[in-house]
Amino acid sequence: WIDHTSHTLRERFWTLDPIDGTKGFLRGDQYAIALALIEDRVVKFGVMACPNLYWDKDQPQGKRGCLFLALKGKGSFQMDLRGGNRKPLSVSKTEVPSQALFSESVEPDHADHLFHQRIAQKLNMTRPSLRLDSQAKYGIVARGEATLYLRVPSPSEPGYKENIWDHAAGSIIAEEAGGKVTDTLGNPLDFSSGIRMEKNHGILVTNGILHEVVLKALKI
Repeated sequence: WIDHTSHTLRERFWTLDPIDGTKGFLRGDQYAIALALIEDRVVKFGVMACPNLYWDKDQPQGKRGCLFLALKGKGSFQMDLRGGNRKPLSVSKTEVPSQALFSESVEPDHADHLFHQRIAQKLNMTRPSLRLDSQAKYGIVARGEATLYLRVPSPSEPGYKENIWDHAAGSIIAEEAGGKVTDTLGNPLDFSSGIRMEKNHGILVTNGILHEVVLKALKI
């Protein structure tokens, strides 16, 4: 676990975000309860409850409440909040950037929306972005609804470093569904530097197929 006085990490610890997406929670919109197990710097298990997220991506006004679960090497799954109706998850098979749908944070303080728009234009993405609070964005990439999730730090905080509990559970859920997760420079997410991901800059989550294409656009 994370020691509250020294912020040092053990070789094996749990990280919990009891309300991920606080502003979304207060608005009655998207939020998540996210728990992850990290061993030897690698996320081994992640579970994430999204009480307000629609169950079926094709019926956004329908049933709500999703539980996402992933175990290293065993796949990623979606269930209802009682643990029933389990189904395996798989990322989008989209190969053409112009057909991709990208997701981003709702709050402009959390990401550079204008820069995101420029990247979308560069890749000829014409569909409006899907903005959600919390790690629910990892879930919609994992189930193939969104093709990618981009999070470039806001200009108001260009040196911002992400908290590990904001990404640990979501990252393994996306990866075990076949996705790829790195920072915006292409580096693997590092969960060994303390409570913040000091070695990373931003977040990029994709279906894997388009990962290098998006990274190239970010570097130009």
